[in-house]
Amino acid sequence: MNRPRPLVHHILIIHLALLSAGAVAAIVKTDYQAFAEKIARLGLTENYAYSLLGKLTGVGPRLTGSPQAAAAVELMRQEMLDLGLDDVHLEPTVVGRWIRGDVEEGRLVSSLLGTIPLSICALGGSIATPEDGVQAGVLEIESFEELRSLGAKARGKIVFFNRPMDPTRIDTFQAYGEAAEQRVSGAVEAAKAGGVAALVRSLTFGESDFPHTGLMKYSPEAARLPSAAISTRGANILSLSLKSDPALVVYLRTSCANLSPVTSYNVVGEIQGTEKPDEIILLGAHLDSWDLGEGAHDDGAGCAHVIEALRLLKLAGIRPKRTVRGVLFMDEEFGGTGGRDYARSERRKDERHLAAMESDRGGFLPVGFGVGGGEAVQRKVQKWHPLLQPLGIYWIGPGGGGVDISPLAESGTVLMGIVPDSQRYFDAHHGSQDVLASVHPRELELGAIATAILGFLLAQEGI
Repeated sequence: MNRPRPLVHHILIIHLALLSAGAVAAIVKTDYQAFAEKIARLGLTENYAYSLLGKLTGVGPRLTGSPQAAAAVELMRQEMLDLGLDDVHLEPTVVGRWIRGDVEEGRLVSSLLGTIPLSICALGGSIATPEDGVQAGVLEIESFEELRSLGAKARGKIVFFNRPMDPTRIDTFQAYGEAAEQRVSGAVEAAKAGGVAALVRSLTFGESDFPHTGLMKYSPEAARLPSAAISTRGANILSLSLKSDPALVVYLRTSCANLSPVTSYNVVGEIQGTEKPDEIILLGAHLDSWDLGEGAHDDGAGCAHVIEALRLLKLAGIRPKRTVRGVLFMDEEFGGTGGRDYARSERRKDERHLAAMESDRGGFLPVGFGVGGGEAVQRKVQKWHPLLQPLGIYWIGPGGGGVDISPLAESGTVLMGIVPDSQRYFDAHHGSQDVLASVHPRELELGAIATAILGFLLAQEGI
């Protein structure tokens, strides 16, 4: 016969169970705390990320389809092999091939002001000017709406898009996104208005004589015009000069060209999971870069974050439950073929990507993580904030993603991204100042450490 237990007995059992659960949670928390501290200690002692970035920038600028991009693919493949990562391999992707050429010349010619050199660069994907260049009057505008409202005034003119990035935006990427349409689509709008070329203010907050390049696009609905960026200092000089002499002309000459597509590769390596190896936590960055600098911040820093995160996990002697995979994508800058081909590959049919985290905002001090997937996912990741806070990560909130990993969202993958401080990022972005010396070793390493910790937590706990 089973006698009813006294109420105090039940209370004691519940109390012990709660104590037990709390103890387990404390042990897990303690284990993760020790892990995070170990990863930070290993990373900051060795600063391997900066050493790796030095190797990568040493091959030169990695314009999509270039010999330097091919050399970077092989360098990173070998680096993954040397680190003993699992299943190191290349995955092909067909990419465009654009070359800058040797000639980039710009000048202002005025009967009142004389001849003033202008610092310009061709925009990626642009056709060249005629061999003897383009010389024409200038129409300055700040928006497509303004251009359309001016009707025939653009006919036969070089259309000068002089919209600056909004300095009141605290989020510099928001300011960039708002102004980037003039670079991407300026040539199309200029052609529709009857212009002969597009000249676009460089997308940076700084005033300098260094122009910043970037992708532009054509449309089958409009003639193809040569398109170039002008430095911010040059843009200011041109704008002031037009007020003094509206009849001045600008001369542009470039020799860039679009060549036939070539086959390049994404570079893949991983630490296979011990319990659920087909569930993937992806750490991603892009290997290609623009050609005016060395692609140190954009996106050599992201590549260093990914490889160093995997190296730190191996060095710590930890095997995660789920697979942590690093992917260095090709062709982010010229159309995103690497990301799309990765997502659509037959290799993916037996895999499930739980989360993908991209690093493509430079190698400055990490300050946060953007997390997609809704409030429930964000709350789960926010619980791990105390483990990341000592590194300077002061927020985890909505956001995340990137060109390379965005195709994975179609299959339900949660997209994330590490967010470094970006107030100086656009000084270097797509320009000649994007070199190794502009990256601080310690800031870069902290980004890699934060990536390693969050990648491991996701692999252990799922999403």
